[in-house]
Amino acid sequence: MKKLLTVFVIISLFMAVIPFNTAALSVSAKGAVVINGDTGEIIFSQNENARLPMASTTKIMTGLLLCEYGNLDKEITVTDQMVRVEGSSMGLLPGDKVTLHDLLYGLMLASGNDAANTVAIVIGGTVPNFAKKMNDKAKEIGLKNTNFVTPSGLDDENHYTTAYDLAMLTKYAMQNEDFALAVGSQSATLNYGNPPYRRTLINHNKLLKMVDGCVGVKTGFTKKSGRCLVSAVKRNGKYVIAVTLNAPNDWQDHKTMLEYGLNSIKQTEITPKSTSYKIPVISGEKENISVEIKPFLINSTETDGFSCEIYLPRFIYAPVKRGEVLGKAVYKQNGKMIAENEILAEEDIPLLKQEKKPFYKILENFLHIAQNF
Repeated sequence: MKKLLTVFVIISLFMAVIPFNTAALSVSAKGAVVINGDTGEIIFSQNENARLPMASTTKIMTGLLLCEYGNLDKEITVTDQMVRVEGSSMGLLPGDKVTLHDLLYGLMLASGNDAANTVAIVIGGTVPNFAKKMNDKAKEIGLKNTNFVTPSGLDDENHYTTAYDLAMLTKYAMQNEDFALAVGSQSATLNYGNPPYRRTLINHNKLLKMVDGCVGVKTGFTKKSGRCLVSAVKRNGKYVIAVTLNAPNDWQDHKTMLEYGLNSIKQTEITPKSTSYKIPVISGEKENISVEIKPFLINSTETDGFSCEIYLPRFIYAPVKRGEVLGKAVYKQNGKMIAENEILAEEDIPLLKQEKKPFYKILENFLHIAQNF
């Protein structure tokens, strides 16, 4: 970005509010939360900070680490150690050839504990080493009441999370395209085995068919944890994430929670008083470049406290290329940043040819700009 002195502008807001239903909400879960998937703000909560076991919703972290590990086309050979685990399975056997991509889908759709163990050993070398990576990632994300012991979610006294932490983990994980694509798939046809052969896995998450706009995320169950569920919906520009831990009526809980969350979000358009700015261009074939600040749509349960800070240079040097980043618009709510957009050049401005304009004129323009500091 061309830079010198920065202009700071606070933009007044125009707000378009959509009404919503504020009826009380109660669910069957020991711990529950609904958050705004865009901002992370809590829309509904019920014992959201209670530390509870989370069963196979653990695999959200395992799947995230697999996606961040990358190279999903890599093929590995399954060992006996990898599949020596109880519970749900994607059907892996020692000697099978399987890609990391297929492990991701076996993990998130079939909830394979064999897939989780295999991922742990491939990435961490051992399950304890992988658990450390899980906990390191939890700290990086800012989860304060979560501790991982297993990659699958099998019961352990020191393996726990909270509804709120799990929602924030999901918000983070859903930003990964590979992860979001997997958890939003109702089924997947994969190719693994010894030799590999085609087979189809069905996603355990019924909400993908039950709720319009559902994009994931993960089911879980053990006798100790009870029924655990994480879901997410994107509809009409709004995005909500719901979590229940130990909820006997989880499917209905989530249908209710998701609708409540969507209805609670208002769409607020942040529009500046002035949407057009001119930046002087030094040594360019044009003396100024115009930039447009487009309105920004914020999804929030609140309508107050919004501001937009515009950062643009006092002048720039030619040449300027269309699409070049000239500045940024930072959107805040109550002083906390919630979004940031780049401000781009909308045209090319070539370097001025000397025969068109003598040097003293260029210098004169520069001095004129400098006097305005």
